Amino acid sequence: MNAWDYFLYFALSALLLWLAGAFAAWRRRRAAAFWLTALGLGVFLTYILWLWASLERPPLRTMGETRLWYSLFLPLAGLLVYVRWRYKWILSFSTLMATVFIAVNLLRPEIHTRALMPALQSPWFAPHVIVYMFAYALLGAAMLMALWLLAFRRGPIADNELEGADNLVYSGQAFLTFGMLFGALWAKEAWGHYWSWDPKETWAAVTWLSYLTYIHLRLSRPRLVPPALWLLLLSFVLLQICWWGINYLPSAQGASVHTYG
Repeated sequence: MNAWDYFLYFALSALLLWLAGAFAAWRRRRAAAFWLTALGLGVFLTYILWLWASLERPPLRTMGETRLWYSLFLPLAGLLVYVRWRYKWILSFSTLMATVFIAVNLLRPEIHTRALMPALQSPWFAPHVIVYMFAYALLGAAMLMALWLLAFRRGPIADNELEGADNLVYSGQAFLTFGMLFGALWAKEAWGHYWSWDPKETWAAVTWLSYLTYIHLRLSRPRLVPPALWLLLLSFVLLQICWWGINYLPSAQGASVHTYG
């Protein structure tokens, strides 16, 4: 039985539950919003675990497989924000973004085989990628909050409105750091060195420094709110280049061991 053949059914079930949760959030039905979103997460996680068992390896090798994790972690990050700060719009935005990534996987499925190159047969492989995907989801939620505040917020932005974005960046930066450390340990085991300034590693460092700059700006210049929010949007663009944009950069063609294939 090919698990990938059933992806559409699991994805649609999860999306319907996430949409119902987002609708409940707008209607201020907090318990329903929580449980519907959580149930959707359970459905999607069940599929990922099934795919993992079917492939007999972590489904993290191809870009399509990493999109599965991002599609899972986005609603999870949205749910964490909703539970903590009660932003009723966050579940709608996180569901919309998850829908985009699921649709990409449906329209452009990639080959899911059991084959795993020797360098990926490391115990650091799964923790490195999963931690990074969760960091990306947290920082994606922070980007949504920054976009909301810049595009739709009228009047001065209160400190408590930025608290959510700041805490998401702090958490996301922490997971980025752990992801880089896991990656360094993996690189030492697979290639004999912790860091080589591979194009992917360089962009990872640029992204990490960009979010660190945001944190420094918020702590040292708390009144500079719009510049900080624009920096947060720029940081997310850099993150996208680090994640998948690197595959299209000339500097990485044939030179990077991190490009997906």
